[in-house]
Amino acid sequence: MNLLKKLFIAVIIFSIIITPISSLAYTNSSYIWSNFDSLSSVSSSSDNSIKDAKLDLACESAILIDQSTGKILYEQNSHEQLRPASVTKVMTILLIMEAIDSGKLNYTDQIPCSENASSMGGSQIWLDSKETLSVDEMLKAICVVSANDCTVAMAEYLAGSEENFVMQMNAKAKELGMNDTTFKNCHGIDEDGHVSSSYDIALMSRELLEKHPDITNYTTIYMDSLRDGKSELVNTNKLVRNYKGATGLKTGSTSLALYNLSASATRDNLSLIAVVMKAPTTKDRFQDATKLLDYGFANYSYKILGEKDDIVKTVSVSKGVSSSVDAVLEYDSGTLLQKGSDADIIQNLNIPDTISAPVKKGDKLGEVVYTLNCETISTIDVVAKENVEKIDFFNMTKHIFNRWLNMY
Repeated sequence: MNLLKKLFIAVIIFSIIITPISSLAYTNSSYIWSNFDSLSSVSSSSDNSIKDAKLDLACESAILIDQSTGKILYEQNSHEQLRPASVTKVMTILLIMEAIDSGKLNYTDQIPCSENASSMGGSQIWLDSKETLSVDEMLKAICVVSANDCTVAMAEYLAGSEENFVMQMNAKAKELGMNDTTFKNCHGIDEDGHVSSSYDIALMSRELLEKHPDITNYTTIYMDSLRDGKSELVNTNKLVRNYKGATGLKTGSTSLALYNLSASATRDNLSLIAVVMKAPTTKDRFQDATKLLDYGFANYSYKILGEKDDIVKTVSVSKGVSSSVDAVLEYDSGTLLQKGSDADIIQNLNIPDTISAPVKKGDKLGEVVYTLNCETISTIDVVAKENVEKIDFFNMTKHIFNRWLNMY
């Protein structure tokens, strides 16, 4: 049968079926449910358990949060304004990573060292004003050994001066809701009025880890070197070597601030951030951070509710070249849960049974709402998996013709 005959037959068939076309467009499809329409899992965290927990910490201020959701799991004087010392550099690193991820800065860019940067003192790698290091090397020195000279060199390169860079730090702090914080410098050396809180440090630590996860390529280094092996680096954060799942993040200490730490770790999809401020000794800060992280991992878990492109339902399409379209999750979703709960997570679909063509891939079709003990714990948009064109003479003829060809 030649193509002209096939085309003629296809047009005849189309003219015959054009009247009952609605029945084609409205073909019923059974729902396709994901594997998690009703899950037995642990309940959401109990405020009473958080308030009642006593960890006997030696530090002045502390907080433990879930990195993914930002939920506070434990806190002790978390809004007390204290000297952050070199934990200040979390904000400096955040702005560096923002510049890299936006394309303003590259890891291979060579950074000069000014006389001002080389004269910082404190923790440093003894930069020379005639020397340049790449951004990659600068980040390594800042994250691993808390190098003040590299920190100032990066600030001057990005903003023209340390003063301008500090203005950017304070602007970012305001944007993140760090209301207990005022930065006076980019490195954390003691200065009157240079203050933060464990709560605020947790906020900027979370922003860094969530938005710029590549930073853990640096914060998880325990030992390394620069300058062709001439400069040895050993991480000031001993948890990187000694704590299972540690991902960073930053230490800080001065004679006035005492011993501070923002510690992060991930186990079994649960990522936690523990901040310790004004611990009496360096041993105390690591012990306190370990207590906080251990408490979090012992009492909480992170439950994956759904993954991007999971099919939750097949929706009928009227007046479309296809009779249905798959409704899929737009993005991954999960929630923090307290271990030991007998409650069930319920999945509720707010998606119509039928929609009208045309449908574009990515169009929102509805949402999935997850509840626990009658409380909404997560809402995820559901979108169309593919395009469905509106039926007309041309595309119906093309559709029938293609199907006819496939028969031979």
